[in-house]
Amino acid sequence: MTKFTDLNLDKKVLKAIEEAGYETPTPIQAGAIPPALEGRDVLGIAQTGTGKTASFTLPMITMLARGRARARMPRSLVLCPTRELAAQVAENFDTYAKNVKLTKALLIGGVSFKEQDTLIDKGVDVLIATPGRLLDHFERGKLILSDVKVMVVDEADRMLDMGFIPDIERIFGLTPFTRQTLFFSATMAPEIERITNTFLSNPARIEVARQATASETIEQAVVMFKGSRREKADSEKRALLRALIDGEGEACTNAIIFCNRKMDVDVVAKSLKKYGYDAAAIHGDLDQSQRTRTLDDFRNGKLRLLVASDVAARGLDVPAVSHVFNFDVPSHAEDYVHRIGRTGRAGRSGKAMMICNPRDEKYFDAVEKLIQKEIPRIENPLGTPAAEARDDTPREDKPKRSRSRSRKKDDAPAQEQAAAPQEAAKPVAPAAEPQAEKPRRDRGDRGDRGNRGGKGGRGGDDRQIVGMGDDAPAFIRLSFAERRAG
Repeated sequence: MTKFTDLNLDKKVLKAIEEAGYETPTPIQAGAIPPALEGRDVLGIAQTGTGKTASFTLPMITMLARGRARARMPRSLVLCPTRELAAQVAENFDTYAKNVKLTKALLIGGVSFKEQDTLIDKGVDVLIATPGRLLDHFERGKLILSDVKVMVVDEADRMLDMGFIPDIERIFGLTPFTRQTLFFSATMAPEIERITNTFLSNPARIEVARQATASETIEQAVVMFKGSRREKADSEKRALLRALIDGEGEACTNAIIFCNRKMDVDVVAKSLKKYGYDAAAIHGDLDQSQRTRTLDDFRNGKLRLLVASDVAARGLDVPAVSHVFNFDVPSHAEDYVHRIGRTGRAGRSGKAMMICNPRDEKYFDAVEKLIQKEIPRIENPLGTPAAEARDDTPREDKPKRSRSRSRKKDDAPAQEQAAAPQEAAKPVAPAAEPQAEKPRRDRGDRGDRGNRGGKGGRGGDDRQIVGMGDDAPAFIRLSFAERRAG
Protein backbone atom coordinates (compact mmCIF):
# COMPACT_ATOMS: atom_id res chain seq x y z
CA MET A 1 0.00 0.00 0.00
CA THR A 2 1.30 3.44 -0.94
CA LYS A 3 2.19 5.83 1.87
CA PHE A 4 2.94 9.54 1.81
CA THR A 5 6.60 8.73 2.48
CA ASP A 6 6.68 6.98 -0.92
CA LEU A 7 5.59 10.09 -2.85
CA ASN A 8 8.86 12.06 -2.81
CA LEU A 9 7.42 14.97 -0.86
CA ASP A 10 9.54 17.46 1.08
CA LYS A 11 10.51 16.24 4.56
CA LYS A 12 8.95 19.30 6.17
CA VAL A 13 5.71 18.59 4.34
CA LEU A 14 5.79 14.95 5.44
CA LYS A 15 6.24 16.08 9.03
CA ALA A 16 3.16 18.32 8.78
CA ILE A 17 1.16 15.45 7.26
CA GLU A 18 2.19 13.17 10.11
CA GLU A 19 1.27 15.79 12.70
CA ALA A 20 -2.12 16.14 11.03
CA GLY A 21 -2.68 12.41 11.60
CA TYR A 22 -2.49 11.16 8.01
CA GLU A 23 -0.37 8.28 6.78
CA THR A 24 -1.99 6.80 3.68
CA PRO A 25 -2.97 8.95 0.67
CA THR A 26 -6.35 8.65 -1.01
CA PRO A 27 -6.44 7.27 -4.58
CA ILE A 28 -6.63 10.75 -6.15
CA GLN A 29 -3.68 11.91 -4.02
CA ALA A 30 -1.60 8.85 -4.84
CA GLY A 31 -2.32 9.33 -8.54
CA ALA A 32 -1.93 13.12 -8.84
CA ILE A 33 1.03 13.96 -6.58
CA PRO A 34 3.82 12.10 -8.47
CA PRO A 35 3.16 13.66 -11.93
CA ALA A 36 2.62 17.05 -10.31
CA LEU A 37 6.04 16.82 -8.65
CA GLU A 38 7.51 15.96 -12.06
CA GLY A 39 6.20 19.26 -13.42
CA ARG A 40 3.50 17.73 -15.64
CA ASP A 41 0.02 19.12 -16.12
CA VAL A 42 -2.57 17.09 -14.21
CA LEU A 43 -6.23 16.47 -14.96
CA GLY A 44 -7.87 14.99 -11.87
CA ILE A 45 -11.40 13.60 -11.96
CA ALA A 46 -12.82 12.39 -8.69
CA GLN A 47 -16.06 12.61 -6.77
CA THR A 48 -16.32 15.10 -3.97
CA GLY A 49 -14.87 14.18 -0.60
CA THR A 50 -11.94 12.18 -1.96
CA GLY A 51 -9.16 14.56 -0.91
CA LYS A 52 -8.63 16.58 -4.08
CA THR A 53 -7.42 19.63 -2.13
CA ALA A 54 -4.37 17.85 -0.73
CA SER A 55 -3.66 16.48 -4.22
CA PHE A 56 -2.47 19.92 -5.29
CA THR A 57 -1.53 21.64 -2.02
CA LEU A 58 1.10 19.03 -1.07
CA PRO A 59 3.09 19.09 -4.35
CA MET A 60 2.75 22.90 -4.60
CA ILE A 61 4.29 23.38 -1.15
CA THR A 62 7.13 21.03 -2.05
CA MET A 63 7.82 22.82 -5.34
CA LEU A 64 7.54 26.34 -3.85
CA ALA A 65 9.71 25.61 -0.79
CA ARG A 66 12.66 27.20 -2.59
CA GLY A 67 12.48 30.73 -3.95
CA ARG A 68 10.77 33.94 -3.02
CA ALA A 69 7.94 35.96 -4.51
CA ARG A 70 8.24 39.55 -5.69
CA ALA A 71 5.81 42.34 -4.93
CA ARG A 72 2.43 41.97 -6.67
CA MET A 73 3.73 38.92 -8.55
CA PRO A 74 2.45 35.67 -6.98
CA ARG A 75 4.37 32.48 -7.76
CA SER A 76 1.29 30.25 -7.79
CA LEU A 77 -2.43 30.70 -8.23
CA VAL A 78 -5.39 28.63 -6.99
CA LEU A 79 -8.85 29.45 -8.38
CA CYS A 80 -11.95 28.36 -6.46
CA PRO A 81 -15.65 28.91 -7.32
CA THR A 82 -16.81 30.08 -3.87
CA ARG A 83 -15.49 32.05 -0.92
CA GLU A 84 -15.95 29.13 1.47
CA LEU A 85 -14.01 26.73 -0.72
CA ALA A 86 -11.22 29.28 -1.16
CA ALA A 87 -11.03 29.74 2.61
CA GLN A 88 -10.92 25.98 3.05
CA VAL A 89 -8.00 25.67 0.62
CA ALA A 90 -6.21 28.42 2.56
CA GLU A 91 -6.68 26.41 5.77
CA ASN A 92 -5.13 23.37 4.08
CA PHE A 93 -2.08 25.42 3.13
CA ASP A 94 -1.77 26.60 6.71
CA THR A 95 -1.90 23.00 7.94
CA TYR A 96 0.62 21.50 5.52
CA ALA A 97 2.99 24.48 5.12
CA LYS A 98 3.48 25.30 8.79
CA ASN A 99 7.07 24.02 8.67
CA VAL A 100 7.85 25.88 5.43
CA LYS A 101 8.29 29.64 5.06
CA LEU A 102 5.65 30.38 2.47
CA THR A 103 3.41 33.41 2.28
CA LYS A 104 -0.15 33.33 1.01
CA ALA A 105 -3.05 35.70 0.32
CA LEU A 106 -6.76 35.01 0.10
CA LEU A 107 -8.70 37.15 -2.39
CA ILE A 108 -12.45 36.76 -1.91
CA GLY A 109 -15.45 39.04 -1.92
CA GLY A 110 -16.86 40.56 1.24
CA VAL A 111 -13.37 41.53 2.49
CA SER A 112 -11.71 44.94 2.26
CA PHE A 113 -9.62 45.57 -0.85
CA LYS A 114 -7.14 47.51 1.25
CA GLU A 115 -6.22 44.54 3.43
CA GLN A 116 -5.79 42.32 0.38
CA ASP A 117 -3.69 44.94 -1.43
CA THR A 118 -1.33 45.11 1.54
CA LEU A 119 -0.68 41.37 1.37
CA ILE A 120 -0.17 41.42 -2.41
CA ASP A 121 2.26 44.33 -2.21
CA LYS A 122 4.49 42.34 0.11
CA GLY A 123 4.65 39.48 -2.40
CA VAL A 124 2.96 36.10 -1.92
CA ASP A 125 4.03 32.60 -2.86
CA VAL A 126 0.47 31.26 -2.98
CA LEU A 127 -2.51 33.32 -4.14
CA ILE A 128 -5.92 31.73 -3.50
CA ALA A 129 -8.83 33.55 -5.10
CA THR A 130 -12.27 33.51 -6.62
CA PRO A 131 -12.22 34.54 -10.31
CA GLY A 132 -14.23 37.74 -9.91
CA ARG A 133 -12.16 39.21 -7.08
CA LEU A 134 -8.91 38.22 -8.80
CA LEU A 135 -9.86 40.12 -11.96
CA ASP A 136 -10.98 43.10 -9.86
CA HIS A 137 -7.47 43.37 -8.42
CA PHE A 138 -5.88 42.87 -11.82
CA GLU A 139 -7.99 45.59 -13.46
CA ARG A 140 -7.07 47.99 -10.64
CA GLY A 141 -3.41 47.43 -11.49
CA LYS A 142 -2.64 45.80 -8.15
CA LEU A 143 -1.73 42.37 -9.49
CA ILE A 144 0.70 40.98 -12.08
CA LEU A 145 0.27 37.34 -13.15
CA SER A 146 3.31 37.01 -15.41
CA ASP A 147 5.33 35.14 -12.78
CA VAL A 148 2.80 32.39 -12.02
CA LYS A 149 4.57 29.04 -12.20
CA VAL A 150 1.76 26.78 -11.00
CA MET A 151 -1.93 27.38 -11.64
CA VAL A 152 -4.70 25.30 -10.06
CA VAL A 153 -8.37 25.23 -11.05
CA ASP A 154 -10.45 23.54 -8.36
CA GLU A 155 -14.06 22.38 -8.79
CA ALA A 156 -14.03 23.27 -12.48
CA ASP A 157 -17.51 21.88 -13.12
CA ARG A 158 -18.96 24.26 -10.53
CA MET A 159 -17.09 27.09 -12.26
CA LEU A 160 -19.00 26.11 -15.39
CA ASP A 161 -22.36 26.08 -13.60
CA MET A 162 -21.71 29.50 -12.08
CA GLY A 163 -20.76 31.10 -15.39
CA PHE A 164 -17.08 31.59 -14.56
CA ILE A 165 -15.69 29.89 -17.67
CA PRO A 166 -15.11 33.17 -19.60
CA ASP A 167 -13.24 34.55 -16.56
CA ILE A 168 -11.18 31.34 -16.31
CA GLU A 169 -10.22 31.56 -19.97
CA ARG A 170 -9.19 35.20 -19.52
CA ILE A 171 -7.07 34.34 -16.48
CA PHE A 172 -5.38 31.54 -18.40
CA GLY A 173 -4.44 34.14 -21.01
CA LEU A 174 -2.91 36.41 -18.36
CA THR A 175 -0.58 33.71 -17.01
CA PRO A 176 2.61 32.48 -18.74
CA PHE A 177 2.34 29.82 -21.39
CA THR A 178 5.04 27.83 -19.57
CA ARG A 179 3.05 27.52 -16.34
CA GLN A 180 2.15 24.13 -14.88
CA THR A 181 -1.62 23.55 -14.66
CA LEU A 182 -3.39 21.30 -12.17
CA PHE A 183 -7.04 20.96 -13.13
CA PHE A 184 -9.58 19.20 -10.88
CA SER A 185 -13.24 18.46 -11.45
CA ALA A 186 -15.85 16.00 -10.24
CA THR A 187 -17.40 15.65 -13.71
CA MET A 188 -16.26 16.28 -17.26
CA ALA A 189 -18.88 18.24 -19.16
CA PRO A 190 -18.14 18.94 -22.85
CA GLU A 191 -17.22 22.55 -22.06
CA ILE A 192 -14.74 21.41 -19.39
CA GLU A 193 -13.27 18.95 -21.87
CA ARG A 194 -12.80 21.79 -24.37
CA ILE A 195 -10.93 23.92 -21.84
CA THR A 196 -8.61 21.10 -20.82
CA ASN A 197 -7.82 20.40 -24.46
CA THR A 198 -7.06 24.10 -25.01
CA PHE A 199 -5.03 25.03 -21.95
CA LEU A 200 -3.45 21.80 -20.67
CA SER A 201 -0.42 20.27 -22.33
CA ASN A 202 -0.37 16.48 -22.42
CA PRO A 203 -1.83 16.18 -18.91
CA ALA A 204 -1.60 13.13 -16.69
CA ARG A 205 -5.25 12.08 -16.38
CA ILE A 206 -6.18 10.58 -13.03
CA GLU A 207 -9.73 9.29 -12.74
CA VAL A 208 -10.23 7.44 -9.51
CA ALA A 209 -13.97 6.87 -9.76
CA ARG A 210 -16.56 6.68 -12.47
CA GLN A 211 -17.82 10.15 -13.26
CA ALA A 212 -20.70 11.32 -11.05
CA THR A 213 -20.93 8.26 -8.82
CA ALA A 214 -22.20 8.34 -5.27
CA SER A 215 -20.27 6.77 -2.44
CA GLU A 216 -21.43 3.27 -1.50
CA THR A 217 -21.34 4.24 2.19
CA ILE A 218 -24.31 6.61 1.70
CA GLU A 219 -27.82 5.22 2.21
CA GLN A 220 -30.20 6.97 -0.21
CA ALA A 221 -33.99 7.40 -0.14
CA VAL A 222 -36.68 9.53 -1.75
CA VAL A 223 -40.24 10.51 -0.85
CA MET A 224 -42.55 11.05 -3.83
CA PHE A 225 -44.59 14.00 -2.59
CA LYS A 226 -47.74 15.60 -3.98
CA GLY A 227 -49.36 18.53 -2.22
CA SER A 228 -53.10 18.63 -1.57
CA ARG A 229 -53.54 22.07 -3.11
CA ARG A 230 -51.25 24.44 -4.91
CA GLU A 231 -51.46 27.08 -2.19
CA LYS A 232 -50.75 24.51 0.53
CA ALA A 233 -48.02 22.51 -1.20
CA ASP A 234 -45.06 24.54 0.11
CA SER A 235 -46.13 24.41 3.76
CA GLU A 236 -46.93 20.69 3.47
CA LYS A 237 -43.51 20.11 1.98
CA ARG A 238 -41.85 21.87 4.92
CA ALA A 239 -43.95 19.77 7.31
CA LEU A 240 -42.72 16.67 5.50
CA LEU A 241 -39.11 17.81 5.93
CA ARG A 242 -39.63 18.21 9.66
CA ALA A 243 -41.20 14.75 9.83
CA LEU A 244 -38.21 13.21 8.03
CA ILE A 245 -35.80 14.90 10.45
CA ASP A 246 -37.85 13.74 13.43
CA GLY A 247 -38.03 10.22 12.01
CA GLU A 248 -34.24 9.92 12.08
CA GLY A 249 -34.19 10.77 15.78
CA GLU A 250 -30.82 10.84 17.52
CA ALA A 251 -29.14 9.28 14.48
CA CYS A 252 -29.39 12.71 12.84
CA THR A 253 -26.64 14.44 14.79
CA ASN A 254 -26.30 17.16 12.16
CA ALA A 255 -27.49 17.67 8.61
CA ILE A 256 -27.24 19.88 5.55
CA ILE A 257 -30.55 20.73 3.88
CA PHE A 258 -30.22 21.73 0.23
CA CYS A 259 -32.63 24.02 -1.62
CA ASN A 260 -32.45 25.04 -5.27
CA ARG A 261 -33.20 28.73 -4.68
CA LYS A 262 -31.73 31.21 -2.22
CA MET A 263 -35.23 32.44 -1.38
CA ASP A 264 -36.26 28.94 -0.32
CA VAL A 265 -33.11 28.62 1.80
CA ASP A 266 -34.27 31.54 3.94
CA VAL A 267 -37.87 30.36 4.10
CA VAL A 268 -36.97 26.80 5.13
CA ALA A 269 -34.46 27.99 7.75
CA LYS A 270 -36.99 30.40 9.29
CA SER A 271 -39.67 27.70 9.28
CA LEU A 272 -37.40 25.24 11.08
CA LYS A 273 -36.44 27.82 13.69
CA LYS A 274 -40.12 28.68 14.19
CA TYR A 275 -40.82 25.06 15.11
CA GLY A 276 -37.91 24.89 17.54
CA TYR A 277 -35.19 23.34 15.36
CA ASP A 278 -31.58 24.51 15.64
CA ALA A 279 -31.14 25.75 12.05
CA ALA A 280 -29.47 28.55 10.09
CA ALA A 281 -29.19 29.55 6.44
CA ILE A 282 -26.10 30.00 4.29
CA HIS A 283 -26.14 31.29 0.70
CA GLY A 284 -24.35 33.72 -1.58
CA ASP A 285 -26.35 36.85 -0.64
CA LEU A 286 -25.35 36.78 3.02
CA ASP A 287 -22.55 38.91 4.40
CA GLN A 288 -19.22 37.09 4.40
CA SER A 289 -18.76 37.43 8.16
CA GLN A 290 -22.20 35.90 8.74
CA ARG A 291 -21.46 33.04 6.34
CA THR A 292 -18.15 32.33 8.06
CA ARG A 293 -19.73 32.43 11.52
CA THR A 294 -22.58 30.11 10.50
CA LEU A 295 -20.21 27.62 8.90
CA ASP A 296 -17.89 27.64 11.91
CA ASP A 297 -20.84 26.97 14.23
CA PHE A 298 -21.87 24.02 12.08
CA ARG A 299 -18.36 22.60 11.98
CA ASN A 300 -17.94 22.98 15.74
CA GLY A 301 -21.23 21.28 16.56
CA LYS A 302 -22.96 24.43 17.82
CA LEU A 303 -25.44 24.29 14.93
CA ARG A 304 -27.38 21.14 14.05
CA LEU A 305 -29.09 21.98 10.75
CA LEU A 306 -27.47 23.99 7.95
CA VAL A 307 -29.86 25.08 5.17
CA ALA A 308 -27.79 25.82 2.10
CA SER A 309 -27.72 26.49 -1.61
CA ASP A 310 -25.43 24.53 -3.93
CA VAL A 311 -23.08 27.47 -4.42
CA ALA A 312 -22.52 28.05 -0.71
CA ALA A 313 -21.97 24.40 0.20
CA ARG A 314 -19.97 23.19 -2.78
CA GLY A 315 -16.66 21.61 -1.78
CA LEU A 316 -17.05 22.27 1.94
CA ASP A 317 -15.16 19.81 4.09
CA VAL A 318 -17.22 19.05 7.19
CA PRO A 319 -16.10 15.49 7.98
CA ALA A 320 -18.89 14.26 10.27
CA VAL A 321 -22.19 15.16 8.58
CA SER A 322 -24.66 12.40 9.41
CA HIS A 323 -27.47 13.37 7.00
CA VAL A 324 -28.20 15.30 3.83
CA PHE A 325 -31.78 16.32 3.03
CA ASN A 326 -32.59 17.44 -0.51
CA PHE A 327 -35.59 19.69 -0.02
CA ASP A 328 -35.63 20.06 -3.82
CA VAL A 329 -34.49 17.73 -6.57
CA PRO A 330 -31.48 19.50 -8.14
CA SER A 331 -32.10 20.71 -11.68
CA HIS A 332 -28.62 19.47 -12.66
CA ALA A 333 -28.19 15.77 -12.00
CA GLU A 334 -24.48 16.17 -11.16
CA ASP A 335 -25.39 18.43 -8.24
CA TYR A 336 -27.12 15.50 -6.56
CA VAL A 337 -23.80 13.66 -6.30
CA HIS A 338 -22.09 16.72 -4.86
CA ARG A 339 -24.88 17.31 -2.37
CA ILE A 340 -25.00 13.83 -0.92
CA GLY A 341 -21.20 13.76 -0.96
CA ARG A 342 -21.33 16.09 2.06
CA THR A 343 -22.10 12.97 4.13
CA GLY A 344 -20.38 9.60 4.18
CA ARG A 345 -16.94 11.19 3.87
CA ALA A 346 -13.63 9.46 4.59
CA GLY A 347 -15.24 6.04 4.80
CA ARG A 348 -17.97 7.06 7.25
CA SER A 349 -21.57 6.00 6.75
CA GLY A 350 -24.19 8.60 5.89
CA LYS A 351 -27.80 9.00 4.83
CA ALA A 352 -29.28 11.14 2.06
CA MET A 353 -33.03 11.74 1.76
CA MET A 354 -34.84 13.66 -0.97
CA ILE A 355 -38.34 15.09 -1.52
CA CYS A 356 -39.61 14.87 -5.11
CA ASN A 357 -42.58 16.85 -6.43
CA PRO A 358 -44.44 15.71 -9.56
CA ARG A 359 -43.02 18.70 -11.46
CA ASP A 360 -39.48 17.58 -10.54
CA GLU A 361 -39.82 14.00 -11.74
CA LYS A 362 -37.92 14.73 -14.97
CA TYR A 363 -34.95 15.92 -12.88
CA PHE A 364 -35.29 12.88 -10.64
CA ASP A 365 -35.20 10.55 -13.66
CA ALA A 366 -32.01 12.30 -14.80
CA VAL A 367 -30.44 11.73 -11.37
CA GLU A 368 -31.17 8.00 -11.45
CA LYS A 369 -29.89 7.77 -14.99
CA LEU A 370 -26.65 9.53 -14.03
CA ILE A 371 -25.87 7.41 -10.96
CA GLN A 372 -27.09 4.27 -12.78
CA LYS A 373 -29.01 3.22 -9.73
CA GLU A 374 -32.62 3.27 -8.58
CA ILE A 375 -33.09 5.35 -5.44
CA PRO A 376 -35.33 3.51 -2.94
CA ARG A 377 -38.78 5.05 -2.42
CA ILE A 378 -40.04 5.46 1.13
CA GLU A 379 -43.52 6.25 2.43
CA ASN A 380 -44.55 9.75 3.37
CA PRO A 381 -44.43 9.77 7.20
CA LEU A 382 -47.37 12.19 7.24
CA GLY A 383 -49.54 9.98 5.05
CA THR A 384 -51.14 11.37 1.88
CA PRO A 385 -51.38 15.17 2.11
CA ALA A 386 -54.16 15.24 -0.46
CA ALA A 387 -56.38 13.01 1.70
CA GLU A 388 -55.70 15.07 4.79
CA ALA A 389 -56.51 18.25 2.95
CA ARG A 390 -59.86 16.78 1.78
CA ASP A 391 -60.78 16.03 5.38
CA ASP A 392 -59.93 19.60 6.35
CA THR A 393 -62.15 21.07 3.64
CA PRO A 394 -65.47 22.45 5.04
CA ARG A 395 -68.20 19.92 4.35
CA GLU A 396 -70.76 22.47 3.25
CA ASP A 397 -68.56 23.56 0.34
CA LYS A 398 -67.92 20.29 -1.42
CA PRO A 399 -71.52 18.92 -1.45
CA LYS A 400 -72.79 22.18 -2.89
CA ARG A 401 -70.34 22.01 -5.72
CA SER A 402 -71.00 18.35 -6.40
CA ARG A 403 -74.80 18.76 -6.20
CA SER A 404 -74.74 21.74 -8.56
CA ARG A 405 -72.67 19.82 -11.07
CA SER A 406 -74.83 16.68 -10.84
CA ARG A 407 -78.03 18.72 -10.99
CA LYS A 408 -76.93 20.33 -14.24
CA LYS A 409 -76.06 16.95 -15.68
CA ASP A 410 -79.02 14.91 -14.36
CA ASP A 411 -81.74 17.53 -14.67
CA ALA A 412 -80.87 18.52 -18.24
CA PRO A 413 -83.00 15.80 -19.91
CA ALA A 414 -85.94 16.59 -17.63
CA GLN A 415 -85.74 20.27 -18.50
CA GLU A 416 -85.66 19.48 -22.18
CA GLN A 417 -88.66 17.14 -21.79
CA ALA A 418 -90.58 19.80 -19.87
CA ALA A 419 -89.70 22.44 -22.42
CA ALA A 420 -90.82 20.34 -25.38
CA PRO A 421 -94.60 20.29 -24.61
CA GLN A 422 -94.56 23.98 -23.82
CA GLU A 423 -92.96 24.77 -27.14
CA ALA A 424 -95.39 22.51 -28.94
CA ALA A 425 -98.36 24.18 -27.25
CA LYS A 426 -97.14 27.70 -27.80
CA PRO A 427 -99.11 29.40 -30.59
CA VAL A 428 -97.26 30.84 -33.49
CA ALA A 429 -97.33 34.63 -33.34
CA PRO A 430 -99.01 36.52 -36.20
CA ALA A 431 -96.79 37.97 -38.87
CA ALA A 432 -97.17 41.57 -37.70
CA GLU A 433 -97.88 42.50 -34.11
CA PRO A 434 -96.10 45.73 -33.28
CA GLN A 435 -97.67 45.67 -29.79
CA ALA A 436 -95.39 42.70 -28.88
CA GLU A 437 -92.31 44.90 -29.16
CA LYS A 438 -92.96 47.06 -26.13
CA PRO A 439 -93.43 44.22 -23.63
CA ARG A 440 -90.16 42.70 -24.84
CA ARG A 441 -88.42 46.03 -24.36
CA ASP A 442 -90.00 46.53 -20.95
CA ARG A 443 -88.91 43.10 -19.78
CA GLY A 444 -85.44 43.82 -21.12
CA ASP A 445 -85.34 47.14 -19.29
CA ARG A 446 -86.22 45.37 -16.06
CA GLY A 447 -83.25 43.06 -16.63
CA ASP A 448 -85.41 39.93 -16.96
CA ARG A 449 -83.01 37.58 -18.78
CA GLY A 450 -84.38 34.38 -17.36
CA ASN A 451 -86.04 32.96 -20.49
CA ARG A 452 -83.14 32.88 -22.89
CA GLY A 453 -83.95 29.86 -24.49
CA GLY A 454 -84.88 26.33 -25.16
CA LYS A 455 -84.07 24.40 -28.27
CA GLY A 456 -83.56 26.03 -31.59
CA GLY A 457 -83.06 29.50 -30.13
CA ARG A 458 -86.77 29.97 -29.20
CA GLY A 459 -87.46 32.23 -26.30
CA GLY A 460 -85.19 34.92 -27.74
CA ASP A 461 -88.08 37.41 -27.44
CA ASP A 462 -86.97 38.26 -23.89
CA ARG A 463 -83.37 39.16 -24.73
CA GLN A 464 -82.14 42.59 -23.69
CA ILE A 465 -80.39 44.57 -26.42
CA VAL A 466 -77.13 45.46 -24.65
CA GLY A 467 -75.68 48.88 -25.40
CA MET A 468 -78.55 50.13 -27.64
CA GLY A 469 -81.05 51.41 -25.04
CA ASP A 470 -84.40 52.70 -26.26
CA ASP A 471 -82.83 53.73 -29.57
CA ALA A 472 -82.50 50.15 -30.82
CA PRO A 473 -84.14 49.84 -34.26
CA ALA A 474 -87.27 47.72 -34.37
CA PHE A 475 -85.79 45.16 -36.78
CA ILE A 476 -83.06 44.33 -34.24
CA ARG A 477 -85.67 43.59 -31.58
CA LEU A 478 -87.55 41.13 -33.80
CA SER A 479 -87.28 37.46 -32.82
CA PHE A 480 -86.03 34.88 -35.28
CA ALA A 481 -89.56 33.56 -35.68
CA GLU A 482 -90.89 37.02 -36.53
CA ARG A 483 -88.09 37.59 -39.02
CA ARG A 484 -88.90 34.34 -40.77
CA ALA A 485 -92.61 35.19 -40.73
CA GLY A 486 -91.84 38.65 -42.15
